[in-house]
Amino acid sequence: MIKESPLAPANLGEENGVRSAPLTPTMEGVAKSNQADTGNYFQAPIGTHDVLPPQSQIWARVVSVFAERANRFNYGLTITPIFEHAEVFERIGDASDVVRKEMYEFRDRGDRRLALRPEGTAPVVRAFVQHHPTPPWKVWYVAPNFRYERPQKGRYRQHWQIGAEALGVSDPDLDVEVVSLAAGFFLALGLGKTRLLINSMGEPDDRIKYTEDLRKYFLSSGANLGEEFLTRVKENPLRILDAKKSEWQTMIEGAPQLSDYLGDSAKEYFSKVQSGLKALDIAFTVDPRLVRGFDYYTATTFEFVSDDLDAAQNALGGGGRYDNLAQEMGGDPAPGIGFGIGMERVVLALEAQGLAEEIIKDSASLDVFVVDGTDDEVAALVVNDLREAGISVDRSYGGRSVKAQWKLADRSGATYGVMTGESENKNNSVAVKNLKTGEQVEVRREHLVSQIQNSKETKR
Repeated sequence: MIKESPLAPANLGEENGVRSAPLTPTMEGVAKSNQADTGNYFQAPIGTHDVLPPQSQIWARVVSVFAERANRFNYGLTITPIFEHAEVFERIGDASDVVRKEMYEFRDRGDRRLALRPEGTAPVVRAFVQHHPTPPWKVWYVAPNFRYERPQKGRYRQHWQIGAEALGVSDPDLDVEVVSLAAGFFLALGLGKTRLLINSMGEPDDRIKYTEDLRKYFLSSGANLGEEFLTRVKENPLRILDAKKSEWQTMIEGAPQLSDYLGDSAKEYFSKVQSGLKALDIAFTVDPRLVRGFDYYTATTFEFVSDDLDAAQNALGGGGRYDNLAQEMGGDPAPGIGFGIGMERVVLALEAQGLAEEIIKDSASLDVFVVDGTDDEVAALVVNDLREAGISVDRSYGGRSVKAQWKLADRSGATYGVMTGESENKNNSVAVKNLKTGEQVEVRREHLVSQIQNSKETKR
């Protein structure tokens, strides 16, 4: 029942790429397709990837930094379903590659058209329309998205985005706030080589005239660039502007610029956004070729790029204003603005700048490794007391010898080894060894937590 992209292997077994079996058995078809590609059922499907320790510590840091910053801006976490009615995503543009080629669409047992989430904004707007929160409604999210596209570095069929949306108000100051939220997030991670590009998509009437002239220009000057080029021009010439195909670049460079078509209202709005960014000392470059890939964007658009990544894959994230999307979903008029940031791209940028290893090192610091020298419940009690006091602790399992446990303690990276032994138990104490210096002392159990906490404070 899963309807995949025309680019998918032609092995669906039903007309028009739609399976007639119920939803659960389609997983068998997915597994068969994966087996044909990898020769093994039990591997992550092509275009997906596992995030395992210690690399997952990088992801945890990225999310925690964003969450802390979003909280300071009074944005609350929102969680929407992993799938929606397909019509929700068709609002992003029927002619877009995401809808036409990349969206994972299927019919459920009730014959409803559903789709796995390909992007983050549309579900948030759907939730706004459904639940009628008091505007301005400011939320953030972290969620997987799904697109059937050719896997490559930093681009996966399941990829993660972290983002924010603000709905219900049209105000240049709100645009500045949203951009500031994202810009400060990159700085907080240490990604100082990130550049901000901005543009204005103008008002609908501005864009209609511009789109007409842009289509005429591309059709008259690019007739020899092939069928794909001409198809895009006919469907939506704006999508040519952010294309990466090298053979199209000369044509794109000579195209009319949207800034020349902006009306007075759009110009004034965009000018206020720029003034607000300057007031906050947020550096930016106006890029007249910058357009966002979805039809719902209006007015302010922006993108963050990293000079540490390949030019074709250097966008870390971006967004813009979408003042008509709520109304297109059947709600009352409710302007909005937001952005999405690719988690995988951010991790690549952190690795490129040598920051990923630092995050792993900082996150992996273990305070205590407990060595069980008596094979009774005392070690478990010590571990529990320390953990409940906020101290990071690990231990060995499986009845290892004391000597083997001390080897594990040395390899664990912990600052201290704490051993329970028969003589220590008689004195209600433990042996505490500094694994960095080798110094060892005996500490009464009731003083152990405070001693470790005090030593952590001294180290800071």
